[in-house]
Amino acid sequence: MANGARWVPWTSILAQMSEILDAVRAGAAPAVLEATDMPLTTRAVFVRREDQGMFAGMATKDKDPRQSLHVDEVALPELAPDEVFIAVMASSINFNTVWTSIFEPLSTFGFLDRLARESYWGRRHALDYHVIGSDAAGVVLRTGSAVRNWKIGDEVTVHCNYVDDQDPSGHDDSMLSNNQRIWGFETNFGGLADIAVVKANQLMPKPTHLTWEESAVNALCNSTSYRMLVSRHGAPVTQGDKVLIWGASGGIGSFAVQHVLNSGGIPIGVVSSENKAETLRELGCEFVINRGEKDYRFWKDEHTQDESEWRRLGKDIRSLVGDDPDIVFEHPGRSTMGASVFVTKRGGTIVTCAATSGYMIEYDNRHLWMKLKTIKGSHFSNYREAWAANQTIIDAKVVPPLSAVFALEQSAEAAYEVHHNQHEGKIGILCAADREGLGITNHELRDRVGERRLSVFRRHDKE
Repeated sequence: MANGARWVPWTSILAQMSEILDAVRAGAAPAVLEATDMPLTTRAVFVRREDQGMFAGMATKDKDPRQSLHVDEVALPELAPDEVFIAVMASSINFNTVWTSIFEPLSTFGFLDRLARESYWGRRHALDYHVIGSDAAGVVLRTGSAVRNWKIGDEVTVHCNYVDDQDPSGHDDSMLSNNQRIWGFETNFGGLADIAVVKANQLMPKPTHLTWEESAVNALCNSTSYRMLVSRHGAPVTQGDKVLIWGASGGIGSFAVQHVLNSGGIPIGVVSSENKAETLRELGCEFVINRGEKDYRFWKDEHTQDESEWRRLGKDIRSLVGDDPDIVFEHPGRSTMGASVFVTKRGGTIVTCAATSGYMIEYDNRHLWMKLKTIKGSHFSNYREAWAANQTIIDAKVVPPLSAVFALEQSAEAAYEVHHNQHEGKIGILCAADREGLGITNHELRDRVGERRLSVFRRHDKE
Protein backbone atom coordinates (compact mmCIF):
# COMPACT_ATOMS: atom_id res chain seq x y z
CA MET A 1 0.00 0.00 0.00
CA ALA A 2 1.10 3.55 -0.74
CA ASN A 3 0.77 6.73 1.34
CA GLY A 4 2.26 5.43 4.55
CA ALA A 5 0.49 2.10 4.98
CA ARG A 6 2.50 -0.13 7.31
CA TRP A 7 2.81 -3.82 6.62
CA VAL A 8 3.25 -6.51 9.28
CA PRO A 9 3.25 -10.29 8.96
CA TRP A 10 -0.28 -11.69 8.59
CA THR A 11 0.36 -14.26 11.35
CA SER A 12 1.20 -11.41 13.72
CA ILE A 13 -2.05 -9.65 12.84
CA LEU A 14 -4.05 -12.81 13.50
CA ALA A 15 -2.37 -13.29 16.87
CA GLN A 16 -3.08 -9.72 17.94
CA MET A 17 -6.65 -9.79 16.68
CA SER A 18 -7.22 -13.11 18.44
CA GLU A 19 -6.10 -11.57 21.74
CA ILE A 20 -8.44 -8.61 21.27
CA LEU A 21 -11.36 -10.82 20.24
CA ASP A 22 -10.83 -13.24 23.12
CA ALA A 23 -10.95 -10.30 25.52
CA VAL A 24 -14.06 -8.85 23.88
CA ARG A 25 -15.92 -12.16 23.85
CA ALA A 26 -15.05 -12.75 27.50
CA GLY A 27 -16.51 -9.38 28.45
CA ALA A 28 -13.14 -8.22 29.70
CA ALA A 29 -12.92 -5.16 31.90
CA PRO A 30 -11.81 -1.91 30.27
CA ALA A 31 -8.42 -2.18 31.94
CA VAL A 32 -7.83 -5.56 30.28
CA LEU A 33 -8.80 -4.24 26.86
CA GLU A 34 -6.64 -1.19 27.36
CA ALA A 35 -3.67 -3.39 28.20
CA THR A 36 -4.18 -5.42 25.02
CA ASP A 37 -1.85 -4.30 22.24
CA MET A 38 -3.46 -2.62 19.26
CA PRO A 39 -2.26 -3.94 15.89
CA LEU A 40 -0.68 -1.51 13.45
CA THR A 41 -2.96 -2.65 10.66
CA THR A 42 -6.41 -4.09 10.21
CA ARG A 43 -8.12 -6.34 7.72
CA ALA A 44 -10.49 -4.21 5.63
CA VAL A 45 -12.55 -3.94 2.44
CA PHE A 46 -11.39 -1.16 0.13
CA VAL A 47 -11.25 0.23 -3.38
CA ARG A 48 -8.03 1.51 -4.95
CA ARG A 49 -7.46 4.96 -6.38
CA GLU A 50 -5.66 3.47 -9.38
CA ASP A 51 -8.83 1.58 -10.36
CA GLN A 52 -11.11 4.62 -10.71
CA GLY A 53 -11.34 4.30 -14.48
CA MET A 54 -11.76 0.54 -14.69
CA PHE A 55 -15.46 0.70 -15.61
CA ALA A 56 -15.28 3.65 -18.01
CA GLY A 57 -17.84 3.38 -20.80
CA MET A 58 -19.69 0.43 -19.24
CA ALA A 59 -23.40 0.41 -18.44
CA THR A 60 -24.16 0.65 -14.72
CA LYS A 61 -25.61 -2.87 -14.60
CA ASP A 62 -22.40 -4.32 -16.04
CA LYS A 63 -20.10 -2.71 -13.47
CA ASP A 64 -19.07 -5.50 -11.11
CA PRO A 65 -18.13 -4.83 -7.45
CA ARG A 66 -16.34 -8.18 -7.42
CA GLN A 67 -13.69 -6.67 -9.67
CA SER A 68 -13.09 -3.51 -7.63
CA LEU A 69 -13.46 -4.48 -3.97
CA HIS A 70 -10.42 -5.89 -2.22
CA VAL A 71 -9.83 -7.40 1.23
CA ASP A 72 -6.38 -7.01 2.72
CA GLU A 73 -4.43 -5.38 5.53
CA VAL A 74 -4.33 -1.58 5.72
CA ALA A 75 -2.74 0.75 8.22
CA LEU A 76 -4.61 2.12 11.21
CA PRO A 77 -4.32 5.92 11.37
CA GLU A 78 -3.46 8.11 14.31
CA LEU A 79 -6.55 8.64 16.47
CA ALA A 80 -7.96 12.17 16.63
CA PRO A 81 -9.04 13.57 20.04
CA ASP A 82 -12.77 13.18 19.26
CA GLU A 83 -12.52 9.66 17.81
CA VAL A 84 -12.52 6.07 18.97
CA PHE A 85 -11.22 2.79 17.64
CA ILE A 86 -13.87 0.10 17.67
CA ALA A 87 -13.53 -3.62 17.12
CA VAL A 88 -16.15 -4.06 14.40
CA MET A 89 -17.89 -7.30 15.19
CA ALA A 90 -20.25 -6.92 12.22
CA SER A 91 -21.13 -4.45 9.48
CA SER A 92 -23.49 -4.43 6.50
CA ILE A 93 -23.82 -3.65 2.81
CA ASN A 94 -25.60 -0.47 1.75
CA PHE A 95 -26.28 1.03 -1.65
CA ASN A 96 -23.42 3.46 -1.04
CA THR A 97 -21.15 0.40 -0.84
CA VAL A 98 -22.21 -0.38 -4.37
CA TRP A 99 -21.80 3.23 -5.53
CA THR A 100 -18.25 3.36 -4.18
CA SER A 101 -17.40 0.00 -5.71
CA ILE A 102 -18.51 1.01 -9.22
CA PHE A 103 -17.17 4.60 -8.92
CA GLU A 104 -20.63 5.97 -9.70
CA PRO A 105 -21.98 8.60 -9.91
CA LEU A 106 -18.60 9.93 -8.72
CA SER A 107 -15.41 8.36 -7.49
CA THR A 108 -15.33 8.68 -3.72
CA PHE A 109 -11.65 9.60 -3.82
CA GLY A 110 -12.78 13.12 -4.69
CA PHE A 111 -14.66 13.22 -1.36
CA LEU A 112 -11.55 12.07 0.50
CA ASP A 113 -9.38 14.69 -1.18
CA ARG A 114 -11.79 17.48 -0.22
CA LEU A 115 -11.84 16.28 3.38
CA ALA A 116 -8.05 16.28 3.36
CA ARG A 117 -7.97 20.01 2.55
CA GLU A 118 -9.97 20.94 5.65
CA SER A 119 -7.66 20.08 8.53
CA TYR A 120 -4.67 18.22 9.88
CA TRP A 121 -6.90 15.31 10.87
CA GLY A 122 -8.68 15.39 7.55
CA ARG A 123 -5.41 14.77 5.71
CA ARG A 124 -5.32 11.20 7.05
CA HIS A 125 -8.25 10.31 4.78
CA ALA A 126 -6.70 11.05 1.37
CA LEU A 127 -4.99 7.73 0.71
CA ASP A 128 -4.54 5.53 -2.33
CA TYR A 129 -7.21 3.23 -0.94
CA HIS A 130 -10.64 3.86 0.55
CA VAL A 131 -11.86 1.61 3.39
CA ILE A 132 -15.63 1.61 2.98
CA GLY A 133 -18.70 0.68 5.01
CA SER A 134 -21.30 2.91 6.68
CA ASP A 135 -22.69 0.56 9.35
CA ALA A 136 -21.04 -1.15 12.30
CA ALA A 137 -21.66 -2.80 15.64
CA GLY A 138 -18.78 -3.48 17.96
CA VAL A 139 -16.77 -2.71 21.07
CA VAL A 140 -14.82 0.45 21.92
CA LEU A 141 -11.11 -0.36 22.07
CA ARG A 142 -9.52 3.08 22.43
CA THR A 143 -10.83 6.60 23.02
CA GLY A 144 -9.35 9.94 22.00
CA SER A 145 -8.44 12.53 24.61
CA ALA A 146 -11.62 14.59 24.03
CA VAL A 147 -14.09 11.70 24.24
CA ARG A 148 -16.36 12.10 27.28
CA ASN A 149 -19.47 9.92 27.05
CA TRP A 150 -17.94 6.62 25.94
CA LYS A 151 -15.31 4.36 27.43
CA ILE A 152 -13.25 1.34 26.48
CA GLY A 153 -15.39 -1.79 26.56
CA ASP A 154 -18.69 -0.14 25.63
CA GLU A 155 -20.81 -2.14 23.18
CA VAL A 156 -22.01 0.22 20.46
CA THR A 157 -23.62 0.66 17.10
CA VAL A 158 -22.48 3.38 14.73
CA HIS A 159 -24.53 5.88 12.73
CA CYS A 160 -22.90 7.40 9.67
CA ASN A 161 -23.49 11.16 10.07
CA TYR A 162 -19.96 12.62 10.04
CA VAL A 163 -19.99 16.31 11.00
CA ASP A 164 -17.71 19.07 12.27
CA ASP A 165 -19.17 20.62 15.43
CA GLN A 166 -17.18 23.83 14.80
CA ASP A 167 -19.30 24.64 11.72
CA PRO A 168 -22.21 26.92 12.77
CA SER A 169 -24.29 25.89 9.76
CA GLY A 170 -24.93 22.51 11.36
CA HIS A 171 -26.06 23.54 14.83
CA ASP A 172 -29.80 23.72 14.14
CA ASP A 173 -29.78 20.47 12.17
CA SER A 174 -26.43 18.83 11.52
CA MET A 175 -27.71 17.44 8.21
CA LEU A 176 -27.71 21.05 6.96
CA SER A 177 -24.04 21.49 7.80
CA ASN A 178 -21.93 22.77 4.93
CA ASN A 179 -19.49 19.90 5.42
CA GLN A 180 -21.81 17.08 6.46
CA ARG A 181 -20.54 13.72 5.21
CA ILE A 182 -21.45 10.05 5.30
CA TRP A 183 -18.88 8.00 7.17
CA GLY A 184 -17.32 5.22 5.12
CA PHE A 185 -18.58 6.79 1.89
CA GLU A 186 -17.26 10.35 2.01
CA THR A 187 -14.64 9.50 4.66
CA ASN A 188 -12.06 6.77 5.01
CA PHE A 189 -11.65 4.06 7.69
CA GLY A 190 -15.23 2.78 7.41
CA GLY A 191 -17.07 -0.13 8.95
CA LEU A 192 -16.17 -3.01 6.62
CA ALA A 193 -13.07 -3.82 8.65
CA ASP A 194 -12.03 -5.55 11.84
CA ILE A 195 -11.16 -2.17 13.36
CA ALA A 196 -12.76 1.14 12.34
CA VAL A 197 -12.24 4.80 13.23
CA VAL A 198 -15.39 6.56 14.40
CA LYS A 199 -16.20 10.00 15.82
CA ALA A 200 -17.57 9.82 19.35
CA ASN A 201 -20.75 11.58 18.24
CA GLN A 202 -21.51 8.66 15.91
CA LEU A 203 -21.83 6.15 18.74
CA MET A 204 -25.08 4.71 20.09
CA PRO A 205 -25.81 1.84 22.50
CA LYS A 206 -26.00 -1.64 21.01
CA PRO A 207 -29.43 -3.31 21.40
CA THR A 208 -28.84 -5.91 24.08
CA HIS A 209 -31.29 -8.51 22.71
CA LEU A 210 -29.71 -8.64 19.25
CA THR A 211 -26.68 -10.42 17.86
CA TRP A 212 -23.80 -8.42 16.42
CA GLU A 213 -24.97 -9.04 12.88
CA GLU A 214 -28.58 -8.10 13.70
CA SER A 215 -27.37 -4.91 15.41
CA ALA A 216 -25.11 -3.91 12.52
CA VAL A 217 -27.73 -3.67 9.75
CA ASN A 218 -29.93 -0.96 11.26
CA ALA A 219 -28.30 2.41 11.77
CA LEU A 220 -28.04 3.80 8.24
CA CYS A 221 -31.37 2.58 6.88
CA ASN A 222 -33.43 2.85 10.05
CA SER A 223 -32.23 6.39 10.75
CA THR A 224 -32.93 7.40 7.15
CA SER A 225 -36.48 6.05 7.30
CA TYR A 226 -37.05 7.60 10.73
CA ARG A 227 -36.17 11.08 9.51
CA MET A 228 -38.36 10.66 6.43
CA LEU A 229 -41.47 9.41 8.22
CA VAL A 230 -41.25 10.29 11.93
CA SER A 231 -39.11 13.42 12.32
CA ARG A 232 -40.47 16.93 11.74
CA HIS A 233 -37.71 17.28 9.13
CA GLY A 234 -39.40 14.75 6.86
CA ALA A 235 -43.07 14.00 6.19
CA PRO A 236 -44.16 12.75 9.61
CA VAL A 237 -46.91 10.14 9.52
CA THR A 238 -50.05 10.71 11.58
CA GLN A 239 -52.78 8.24 12.44
CA GLY A 240 -54.66 7.06 9.40
CA ASP A 241 -52.16 8.37 6.84
CA LYS A 242 -51.82 6.11 3.84
CA VAL A 243 -48.18 5.74 2.80
CA LEU A 244 -46.99 4.19 -0.47
CA ILE A 245 -43.58 2.60 0.06
CA TRP A 246 -41.46 1.62 -2.93
CA GLY A 247 -39.07 -1.29 -2.38
CA ALA A 248 -40.89 -2.09 0.84
CA SER A 249 -39.04 -5.35 1.50
CA GLY A 250 -35.62 -3.75 1.06
CA GLY A 251 -33.41 -2.00 3.61
CA ILE A 252 -34.99 1.41 4.11
CA GLY A 253 -38.37 0.22 2.84
CA SER A 254 -38.76 -2.44 5.52
CA PHE A 255 -37.96 0.09 8.24
CA ALA A 256 -40.43 2.50 6.62
CA VAL A 257 -43.20 -0.10 6.86
CA GLN A 258 -42.53 -0.55 10.58
CA HIS A 259 -42.40 3.18 11.33
CA VAL A 260 -45.68 3.75 9.49
CA LEU A 261 -47.33 0.97 11.49
CA ASN A 262 -45.92 2.30 14.77
CA SER A 263 -47.27 5.78 13.92
CA GLY A 264 -50.78 4.50 13.27
CA GLY A 265 -50.51 4.87 9.52
CA ILE A 266 -51.43 2.46 6.75
CA PRO A 267 -48.45 1.25 4.68
CA ILE A 268 -48.93 0.18 1.08
CA GLY A 269 -45.85 -1.81 0.18
CA VAL A 270 -44.60 -2.18 -3.38
CA VAL A 271 -42.41 -5.23 -4.00
CA SER A 272 -41.25 -7.28 -6.98
CA SER A 273 -42.31 -10.84 -6.08
CA GLU A 274 -44.89 -12.81 -4.14
CA ASN A 275 -42.22 -14.07 -1.76
CA LYS A 276 -41.39 -10.48 -0.84
CA ALA A 277 -45.10 -9.73 -0.51
CA GLU A 278 -45.43 -12.55 2.02
CA THR A 279 -42.48 -11.13 3.98
CA LEU A 280 -44.30 -7.80 4.25
CA ARG A 281 -47.54 -9.41 5.34
CA GLU A 282 -45.74 -11.25 8.11
CA LEU A 283 -44.16 -7.94 9.12
CA GLY A 284 -47.67 -6.51 9.52
CA CYS A 285 -48.20 -4.76 6.18
CA GLU A 286 -51.71 -5.71 5.08
CA PHE A 287 -51.75 -3.94 1.72
CA VAL A 288 -49.12 -5.05 -0.79
CA ILE A 289 -48.70 -4.46 -4.52
CA ASN A 290 -46.66 -7.08 -6.36
CA ARG A 291 -45.04 -4.98 -9.06
CA GLY A 292 -43.73 -8.08 -10.81
CA GLU A 293 -47.27 -9.40 -11.18
CA LYS A 294 -48.73 -6.03 -12.22
CA ASP A 295 -45.88 -5.43 -14.70
CA TYR A 296 -46.11 -1.64 -14.62
CA ARG A 297 -44.30 0.02 -17.54
CA PHE A 298 -43.92 3.63 -16.43
CA TRP A 299 -41.52 4.33 -19.32
CA LYS A 300 -42.44 3.64 -22.96
CA ASP A 301 -38.81 4.15 -23.88
CA GLU A 302 -35.73 5.86 -22.45
CA HIS A 303 -37.24 9.33 -22.95
CA THR A 304 -41.03 8.91 -22.69
CA GLN A 305 -43.19 8.08 -19.68
CA ASP A 306 -46.63 6.50 -19.90
CA GLU A 307 -49.30 8.37 -17.92
CA SER A 308 -51.78 5.53 -18.46
CA GLU A 309 -49.51 3.34 -16.33
CA TRP A 310 -49.46 5.99 -13.61
CA ARG A 311 -53.26 5.93 -13.68
CA ARG A 312 -53.28 2.14 -13.45
CA LEU A 313 -51.09 2.29 -10.35
CA GLY A 314 -53.33 4.93 -8.81
CA LYS A 315 -56.41 2.78 -9.46
CA ASP A 316 -54.71 -0.24 -7.87
CA ILE A 317 -53.84 1.79 -4.76
CA ARG A 318 -57.41 3.06 -4.39
CA SER A 319 -58.78 -0.45 -4.81
CA LEU A 320 -56.65 -1.52 -1.84
CA VAL A 321 -57.10 1.36 0.62
CA GLY A 322 -59.93 3.44 -0.82
CA ASP A 323 -57.95 6.63 -1.42
CA ASP A 324 -54.75 8.11 -2.83
CA PRO A 325 -51.66 7.99 -0.61
CA ASP A 326 -51.04 10.95 1.71
CA ILE A 327 -47.30 10.27 1.55
CA VAL A 328 -45.12 8.49 -1.00
CA PHE A 329 -41.82 7.10 0.33
CA GLU A 330 -39.50 7.57 -2.67
CA HIS A 331 -36.01 6.25 -3.24
CA PRO A 332 -35.83 4.52 -6.66
CA GLY A 333 -35.69 7.93 -8.38
CA ARG A 334 -35.90 8.12 -12.15
CA SER A 335 -37.86 4.91 -12.69
CA THR A 336 -40.72 5.81 -10.33
CA MET A 337 -40.76 9.54 -9.56
CA GLY A 338 -43.20 10.42 -12.34
CA ALA A 339 -45.65 7.84 -11.02
CA SER A 340 -45.05 8.93 -7.42
CA VAL A 341 -45.90 12.56 -8.11
CA PHE A 342 -49.02 11.53 -10.02
CA VAL A 343 -50.52 9.12 -7.46
CA THR A 344 -49.93 11.26 -4.36
CA LYS A 345 -53.10 12.73 -2.88
CA ARG A 346 -53.93 16.41 -3.45
CA GLY A 347 -51.87 18.31 -0.86
CA GLY A 348 -49.78 15.24 -0.13
CA THR A 349 -46.02 14.78 0.10
CA ILE A 350 -43.43 12.81 -1.82
CA VAL A 351 -40.45 12.37 0.50
CA THR A 352 -37.28 11.21 -1.21
CA CYS A 353 -33.85 10.14 0.03
CA ALA A 354 -32.15 8.55 -2.96
CA ALA A 355 -32.24 7.72 -6.65
CA THR A 356 -31.01 4.17 -7.03
CA SER A 357 -32.40 3.89 -10.59
CA GLY A 358 -31.04 7.28 -11.70
CA TYR A 359 -30.96 10.80 -10.31
CA MET A 360 -32.05 12.77 -13.40
CA ILE A 361 -35.73 12.89 -12.45
CA GLU A 362 -38.69 13.64 -14.73
CA TYR A 363 -42.30 14.20 -13.69
CA ASP A 364 -45.33 16.15 -14.92
CA ASN A 365 -45.21 19.36 -12.93
CA ARG A 366 -48.91 20.07 -13.52
CA HIS A 367 -49.76 17.31 -11.08
CA LEU A 368 -47.47 18.90 -8.49
CA TRP A 369 -48.39 22.57 -8.65
CA MET A 370 -52.08 22.35 -9.49
CA LYS A 371 -52.77 19.81 -6.76
CA LEU A 372 -50.54 21.52 -4.18
CA LYS A 373 -48.26 18.54 -3.64
CA THR A 374 -44.81 18.76 -2.09
CA ILE A 375 -41.54 17.01 -2.88
CA LYS A 376 -39.45 16.84 0.28
CA GLY A 377 -35.77 15.98 0.18
CA SER A 378 -34.30 13.97 3.04
CA HIS A 379 -30.80 12.68 3.70
CA PHE A 380 -29.87 10.28 6.49
CA SER A 381 -30.49 11.89 9.92
CA ASN A 382 -28.94 14.02 12.63
CA TYR A 383 -27.61 12.54 15.88
CA ARG A 384 -30.84 13.10 17.80
CA GLU A 385 -32.89 11.39 15.09
CA ALA A 386 -30.42 8.51 14.77
CA TRP A 387 -30.46 8.03 18.54
CA ALA A 388 -34.28 8.01 18.59
CA ALA A 389 -34.35 5.55 15.68
CA ASN A 390 -31.88 3.33 17.52
CA GLN A 391 -34.13 3.45 20.57
CA THR A 392 -36.94 1.89 18.51
CA ILE A 393 -34.58 -1.04 17.92
CA ILE A 394 -33.53 -1.20 21.59
CA ASP A 395 -37.19 -1.21 22.65
CA ALA A 396 -38.00 -3.92 20.04
CA LYS A 397 -40.60 -1.66 18.42
CA VAL A 398 -38.70 -2.23 15.17
CA VAL A 399 -36.96 -5.45 14.17
CA PRO A 400 -33.86 -5.69 11.96
CA PRO A 401 -34.50 -6.87 8.38
CA LEU A 402 -31.45 -9.14 8.30
CA SER A 403 -31.82 -11.53 5.38
CA ALA A 404 -28.33 -12.99 4.91
CA VAL A 405 -24.89 -12.95 6.50
CA PHE A 406 -21.57 -13.03 4.64
CA ALA A 407 -17.98 -13.16 5.86
CA LEU A 408 -15.82 -10.07 5.40
CA GLU A 409 -13.94 -11.85 2.60
CA GLN A 410 -17.26 -12.22 0.75
CA SER A 411 -18.16 -8.52 0.85
CA ALA A 412 -17.72 -8.10 -2.90
CA GLU A 413 -20.18 -10.90 -3.61
CA ALA A 414 -22.64 -9.37 -1.14
CA ALA A 415 -22.28 -5.98 -2.83
CA TYR A 416 -22.94 -7.64 -6.19
CA GLU A 417 -26.20 -9.07 -4.84
CA VAL A 418 -27.31 -5.64 -3.60
CA HIS A 419 -26.32 -4.06 -6.92
CA HIS A 420 -28.59 -6.51 -8.76
CA ASN A 421 -31.41 -6.52 -6.19
CA GLN A 422 -30.99 -10.21 -5.46
CA HIS A 423 -31.74 -9.78 -1.77
CA GLU A 424 -34.43 -8.82 0.69
CA GLY A 425 -33.88 -6.53 3.67
CA LYS A 426 -30.23 -6.08 4.61
CA ILE A 427 -27.12 -8.22 4.17
CA GLY A 428 -24.92 -8.41 7.26
CA ILE A 429 -21.16 -8.85 7.18
CA LEU A 430 -19.22 -10.65 9.91
CA CYS A 431 -16.02 -8.75 10.60
CA ALA A 432 -14.17 -9.43 13.86
CA ALA A 433 -16.89 -11.83 14.99
CA ASP A 434 -15.91 -15.29 13.84
CA ARG A 435 -19.44 -16.75 13.79
CA GLU A 436 -23.09 -15.74 13.92
CA GLY A 437 -25.19 -15.56 17.06
CA LEU A 438 -22.77 -13.71 19.35
CA GLY A 439 -23.48 -10.53 21.30
CA ILE A 440 -26.87 -11.26 22.95
CA THR A 441 -26.97 -10.17 26.60
CA ASN A 442 -30.71 -9.70 27.16
CA HIS A 443 -32.20 -13.10 26.47
CA GLU A 444 -35.44 -12.28 28.28
CA LEU A 445 -36.29 -9.46 25.86
CA ARG A 446 -35.27 -11.61 22.91
CA ASP A 447 -37.62 -14.33 24.07
CA ARG A 448 -40.45 -11.78 24.33
CA VAL A 449 -39.85 -10.56 20.79
CA GLY A 450 -39.52 -14.13 19.52
CA GLU A 451 -37.15 -15.75 17.08
CA ARG A 452 -39.88 -16.01 14.46
CA ARG A 453 -40.31 -12.24 14.25
CA LEU A 454 -36.59 -11.57 14.41
CA SER A 455 -35.94 -14.03 11.59
CA VAL A 456 -38.78 -13.08 9.23
CA PHE A 457 -36.47 -11.82 6.47
CA ARG A 458 -34.03 -14.71 6.73
CA ARG A 459 -36.79 -17.29 6.53
CA HIS A 460 -38.40 -15.73 3.48
CA ASP A 461 -35.07 -15.09 1.77
CA LYS A 462 -34.44 -18.86 1.82
CA GLU A 463 -37.84 -19.76 0.35
